[in-house]
Amino acid sequence: MSSFSSPHFMYLFEMKSGKKKLAYGRSPEDALDILRLRLSDAEMAEIIPDQYTKINQRHLQQYTKDLG
Repeated sequence: MSSFSSPHFMYLFEMKSGKKKLAYGRSPEDALDILRLRLSDAEMAEIIPDQYTKINQRHLQQYTKDLG
């Protein structure tokens, strides 16, 4: 069964720099696991894992200025 048979969501995780990191997954934990595949340990250390906002893809453009 495809992993996309269950809904995936977009999350904006706060970073220590004040910016936000965009991720997607079934849950915030799943989204962080996906980020771990793409980012280095140093980049992951900048993310605050328990500070996130679940966003709707339609509203993504509102947050582009905050991405880092």
